[in-house]
Amino acid sequence: MHKAVGGFGGLCVNSRLLIPVPYTDPADDYTLLVGDFFNKGHTSLKKILDSGRNLGRCDGVYLNGKVTKGDGKDEPLFTMEAGKTYKYRICNMGIKTSLNVRFQGHTMKLIEMEGSHTMQNDYDSLDVYVGQCFSVLVTANQEPRDYYMVASTCFTKREVTATGIIRYKNGKGAASSELPPPPVGWAWSLNQFRTFRWNLTSNAARPNPQGSYKYGSINITRTIRLANTAQRVDGKLRYALNGVSYVEPTTPLKLAEYYGVADKVFKYDTIPDEPPSDNTKVTLAPIVLNMTHRNFVEIIFENHKTAIQSYHLSGYSFFAVGMDIGKWSPEKRMNYNLLDAVSRHTIQVFPNSWSAILLTFDNCGMWNLRSEIWDRHYLGQQLYASVISPNRSLKDEYNLPEGVLTCGIVQGMPRPPPFSS
Repeated sequence: MHKAVGGFGGLCVNSRLLIPVPYTDPADDYTLLVGDFFNKGHTSLKKILDSGRNLGRCDGVYLNGKVTKGDGKDEPLFTMEAGKTYKYRICNMGIKTSLNVRFQGHTMKLIEMEGSHTMQNDYDSLDVYVGQCFSVLVTANQEPRDYYMVASTCFTKREVTATGIIRYKNGKGAASSELPPPPVGWAWSLNQFRTFRWNLTSNAARPNPQGSYKYGSINITRTIRLANTAQRVDGKLRYALNGVSYVEPTTPLKLAEYYGVADKVFKYDTIPDEPPSDNTKVTLAPIVLNMTHRNFVEIIFENHKTAIQSYHLSGYSFFAVGMDIGKWSPEKRMNYNLLDAVSRHTIQVFPNSWSAILLTFDNCGMWNLRSEIWDRHYLGQQLYASVISPNRSLKDEYNLPEGVLTCGIVQGMPRPPPFSS
C-alpha cells in the first residue's frame, strides 16, 4: 500500500573504480521510474482486496511520478546534448501492469538487467515487467528539439499511454505528436527475451557455481513446478500456488525457526513439487519450502491463465534459462540456455506459457518468492524457501540481532544458544 501512494525511489549502485564496465562513461546518468496508478486511495484499494476482489485495470501510467499534459507547457524530464550518450536506468515500479518503454526517434542499447551486464543489443522498445529494471544507453543523434519518451501498458484490453519530454540543449521545436507505436502481441516479447544474454566478458563471472560460467554443468537436485490458480475461499478471491494460498502466521517464520518451534507455527513443504491433478481447490496456509543448503534447484513457473505473471525472488539471483508457449515437460530442457542466461531476480511468465530458472540455494536464511502482481501477492500468491545451516555456523548465517523484538509464541522464551564460529 505504501507503493500504491508513491513509496518508492531509485537506488543507483555503481561498480567500484577498480572494476571496468563494458561501456564508455555516459555524459550523465538518469533514473526513469515508470508504473501504473489507480485513482482510488490506498485505503480504498486495501478495502477492495480485503473484500475478496482484485484491483482490476489501472487508471493511468506515470513517468517519474508525472504525466505530460501536452499543452506545450510541460517541463522536460531529462535534457541531452547533441552527440552525447546518456545512461537511463528504467524500472517498472507499478502495482500490476507490464509496460512497453520507448524513445521517440532514438534506439536503446541494453547494457544491464537487474545488476548484470548484458550483451549490448539495440532495441526500438523494451517490455519492462513489474519489478524489473533495465539500463540502456541512448545517444542524442537526432535533430536538436524535443522528443517524447513513451510508456504504454502491455497485455491489457485497453491500452493506456503516458509520455515525458526529453529536451535537447539549445534545441528548437516541440516534439512531434506522432508517437512510436508499441509492438503487438506477447510473441514479440517472447522473442525479445530470447535475445537477452549475459555479457561473459565483463565483471559478472565468479569461480563458484552461483554467478559463474558453469551453472549449465551442475546436476539438478530438485525440480519444483509452480502453477498459479485463482479461486474463491469463503466467498473471497484468493490466489494460490499449487493449490495453496499463503497466509501470515502469528509468529514470524524465521523467529519460529530460530527458536526451534517451527513445528508449532507451520509445516514444511505444504505444497507438492508438482501441481496437483485437481488444481481447482485452494486451501489457506503458510507455504515454506524446505531447501537443502547448496542444492542446485530448478523452478518451473506454469501460467495456465490468460493474464501475464511476474515472479520475484527477494534478495536472491537466479538464471532465467528458458520460457515458451504451452506446457513444460522434461524434454524442454533441451532448449535451455545453459551458457549465458542473465543472472537476475524477476521473471515474467506469459499467458498459457512457462518459464524456467536455475539457482543454488547457497545462502542460509528464509527467502521470499512472490508474485510481483501486487494484488496477487496480497491475496496469497507467494511462498518462502527455508535454507537452514546444518551446523548452526556463523560461516553460513549470522546470529539473531541482540535487540530484535519477539512476538507470538516465542515472546518470553529463553534465547537460543548462539551460532558457533
